[in-house]
Amino acid sequence: MGGGLEDLADRLAITDLLYRYAAALDDRDWALLATCFTPDAVAIYGGRAGTNEGFPAIEATCRRSLEPLDASQHIVTNPQVTVEGDAARSRCYLQAQHVKRGTEGGDNFTVAGSYLDRLVRTPDGWRIAERRLEVTWVDGNPTVLGWA
Repeated sequence: MGGGLEDLADRLAITDLLYRYAAALDDRDWALLATCFTPDAVAIYGGRAGTNEGFPAIEATCRRSLEPLDASQHIVTNPQVTVEGDAARSRCYLQAQHVKRGTEGGDNFTVAGSYLDRLVRTPDGWRIAERRLEVTWVDGNPTVLGWA
């Protein structure tokens, strides 16, 4: 970790980006989600969501997963950010609640783990170039997300 006000400002901007991502998902605000990634970003969500190359693929996966739900809440916490010039790495914890009322077997499914990110500074601010989800545990009914 570096020091000084510039380093602090970069780390704060990246932390805000991590929170913006969660808000975009839960608000189904796909234009806001686009402000989180580079156009050629890669998101490795695993499972049925797989590896998504380029923002259009990332958006399609998020839409497919979240639009059928009645509600979701992505809680992002404990961000650790390391900045090296115009590149950065971050890790944060995630707990994502998914609700689809009337689902046989239960209405809720929770996914918990960490996001591991590689970020780059762009003219429009920090963006995620690569995001990898590492799932630590799940609870509830995976059918809520279409995970049979």
